[in-house]
Amino acid sequence: MDDHATPRVLVIGSGIAGILTGIELRARGLTDFTILEKADTLGGTWRDNVYPGVACDVPAHLYSFSFAPNVHPTTRFASGPQLWDYFREIAERYRVTEHIRYGTEVADARWDGSRWTVTTTTGESLVADVVVSAVGRLQQPSLPDIPGISDFRGRVFHSARWDPAADVDGARLGIVGTGSSATQMTVATAPRVAHLDLFQRTAQWIFPMDNTPIPWWRRTLMRLVPGYARRYRAGIKRWVDEIGRAATGDPRAADERRQACVDALNTVRDPDLRAKLTPDYEVGCKRLVISGEFYDAVQRDNVEVVTAGIQRVEADGVRTTDGELHELDTLVLATGFHADAYLRPMTVTGEDGITLDDIWADVPMNYKSVALPHMPNFFLINGPFSPGGSASVLSIIEIHVGYVMQLIDRVVADRVALEPDPDRSAELLAAIREQASKTVWGTGGCSSWYLDRNGVPLVNPILLDDLAADMAHPEPTDFHAVPR
Repeated sequence: MDDHATPRVLVIGSGIAGILTGIELRARGLTDFTILEKADTLGGTWRDNVYPGVACDVPAHLYSFSFAPNVHPTTRFASGPQLWDYFREIAERYRVTEHIRYGTEVADARWDGSRWTVTTTTGESLVADVVVSAVGRLQQPSLPDIPGISDFRGRVFHSARWDPAADVDGARLGIVGTGSSATQMTVATAPRVAHLDLFQRTAQWIFPMDNTPIPWWRRTLMRLVPGYARRYRAGIKRWVDEIGRAATGDPRAADERRQACVDALNTVRDPDLRAKLTPDYEVGCKRLVISGEFYDAVQRDNVEVVTAGIQRVEADGVRTTDGELHELDTLVLATGFHADAYLRPMTVTGEDGITLDDIWADVPMNYKSVALPHMPNFFLINGPFSPGGSASVLSIIEIHVGYVMQLIDRVVADRVALEPDPDRSAELLAAIREQASKTVWGTGGCSSWYLDRNGVPLVNPILLDDLAADMAHPEPTDFHAVPR
């Protein structure tokens, strides 16, 4: 640090985690920080995903900061544009936007023994005492290697990079994938297109929940009655906690969840279509898809669920392994993200020349998903082994940011650099991996982005309240403190 005690902080990413980090830094009077954002505006997930039907699958009133309830949604699940508006408004209200530097992508971060030097893709170097990575997990699209895709005469793009020039009305649309994005697109576009081919490699369990309107009187109470929005939010949290219990091993909750999914599947009238849509793994093994309308959409006459594998893409459409050519005008790749990339392709080098790739060679080693051994004063928000299918990511982010802020408080007060003890990090991570391997993520018989290359879940099977208690206060003995 410089002669003064206030550290210079760089935050990477201006999505939800970056915005909240900025709010908490300002609340502490730590205003010497910059949020580096590679795009030309803030927003993360809700900026990048603009496909038809994009929405959050966590109830809207829980998917907001606890200190700033979102009282504006008119339906149970907020749309992507509504959420982007909310987070932009929050960033402006708390003056976080004053600290954001747009068009700045980080290529490298390097520890020199006392500070971090962060280099951008343009070659510019920035110096900081503390770096906070708020890059998010779902920010690098996973693109399938399909032969001939460059030969397609129509439009082809990933769902997270929606082409604004694409007009699906009256078009022949192909969607590759059946996860949450594909499901939402199917529901939104099926009534608009001439024909929709949904290319399904793996069937999904669908948890039925309609996007019902929020009555005017409830919206009025949220705006006018102090505390009502928070009480309503608490009720939603109890429901989400039940989903978490089902994922982490509660037999009653798991049975109820499975029965709800089976009952929804049985609304598909055609037995052949129902067979196509029936997964061969346990409910919850993959991230659960939430929709009360998907099964109605795929039963439309202009929708076909294609289970034959994709052989290649041709000029006029997609050729499947059964020899059929599916003629298309637009092909959307709803094929997910490199969820295990985290900071990559950024390179990070800590003490003694140890790199992030060294630390993560076998498993993404970390301490409680927020800190890295051998990386002093380098903190993560929602890092590897965060709770995955057992809690709202926004609630997890709030807990992680609160914990990191306490670490930064110590950095300021004691004028030190903090890094977690490697042995303690390994001990905690081993316990998490053992517990996770016994959950449906490890035993459910599926392949998902919850798993590493060895089939071991990369998520922490902990309920939200337990996570909050575990991360209420840092354990000083778990960290090495080096005077600066």
